[in-house]
Amino acid sequence: MIDKMSQLLTKYNIPVPRYTSYPTVPFWDEKIDKDKWANVFYQQFSRYNASEGLSLYLHLPFCESMCTFCGCNKKITTRHEVEEEYMASLLKEWDIYLSLMQEKPLIKELHIGGGTPTFFSPENLTYLLKNIFDKSIIHSNPEFSFEGHPNNTTREHLQALYDLGFRRVSFGVQDNDMEVQRIINRIQPFENVKQVTDWAREIGYSSVNFDLVYGLPKQISVGLEKTIYEVISLRPDRIAFYSYAHVPWTSKGQRLFDENDLPDASLKLQLYTMGSRLFTENGYTDIGMDHFSLPGDDLYKAWKEGWLHRNFMGYTTQNTAILLGLGVSSISDSGNAFAQNQKNLHDYYMDVNNGRLAVTKGYILTDEDIDFRRYIRDISCEGKTKFNNRNMGLLEQFTFPKLKLMESDRLIYWDEEGLEVTRTGRNFLRNVCSAFDLHLLRSTRQTANPVFSKSV
Repeated sequence: MIDKMSQLLTKYNIPVPRYTSYPTVPFWDEKIDKDKWANVFYQQFSRYNASEGLSLYLHLPFCESMCTFCGCNKKITTRHEVEEEYMASLLKEWDIYLSLMQEKPLIKELHIGGGTPTFFSPENLTYLLKNIFDKSIIHSNPEFSFEGHPNNTTREHLQALYDLGFRRVSFGVQDNDMEVQRIINRIQPFENVKQVTDWAREIGYSSVNFDLVYGLPKQISVGLEKTIYEVISLRPDRIAFYSYAHVPWTSKGQRLFDENDLPDASLKLQLYTMGSRLFTENGYTDIGMDHFSLPGDDLYKAWKEGWLHRNFMGYTTQNTAILLGLGVSSISDSGNAFAQNQKNLHDYYMDVNNGRLAVTKGYILTDEDIDFRRYIRDISCEGKTKFNNRNMGLLEQFTFPKLKLMESDRLIYWDEEGLEVTRTGRNFLRNVCSAFDLHLLRSTRQTANPVFSKSV
């Protein structure tokens, strides 16, 4: 059985998207008309705000030091005076969107990511959020979460955000091994992780997530196994076990270490299978695409009861048609269109300070895109989907040949009515989703480097 799984992991360890959107970002238009996006947002907000509310994502890009493995949009600085200018611009962007709304926005979900959100002082985070909340209505059952760095998240950070309604926090652990931490420039003692976790629970946070990464330079089985046992000892409610994506052509920090230090494909597969096994043996459930959850967590309940949702923030228990992203590089999803903000701080400031939306790249979905996005979301969240007769020609041409191959490997059961992922297939959700990615299947583009990370 182990040999068979190893064969499957090797066979399906190919570059595929993570499917936080469909179509995926590489297939978006390099330019999006600001007025067209504004009109789309206006129409969708009018349609969905009162009934569903919206999800809000705030991108705070600053970090005091560079983690060389990181692929996020960030700005490295130790000058904390940058906080004021950035907050002022983000609030100006918020005001631009408010001018497109006919009523106060109903905020159902809020996530703060980065960068390092806890780079900002508790006082400034409070100021920023109160200015947003003062012009909004907060849902009766919201989900507010943020990403915290164990080294600089203080008890004051946790208390201030808790007082504003935050109940979920995610800490970037990555790996506790000191040699790995040294080479990725993220020295972070386990004691710091334990301290912030204890604080969060003492204050009253109901869900604590840890991010771990496998495939990092100098990472070996013994070291990662020790990290996992240390992590499990703290019983985080959720664990995200991400595959390291080596993309030095887009993330320049990854050029700072020797590629010979990266685990080879065989070792990386061992790291993944070991981690997955240890999590499930210790009470965690694999809910799909790198995420593990304890049975008491809302994420597990949403998966079990069939109301799990997936968007640019990953898996979530809140299903809203509109996700509004504020801040440099943030992505918005109106349900029928995507828009991404300027990635450069200077360009972002210039747009919003001149009263313009900062969107620069995006995509307007077709009816075909909306149908195939549903297939992909169903599979990633529920492990099954039903086919629509109006897509049958496209399914027969592009998707069914892929499904036949996956069925032969017992990853799925399917017929012309629909599809269900097997227990083995849950390890390959990204691959199954890719069978419905018409943009990828139709693509003939040739690039010097792979666009997507490998599935394992």
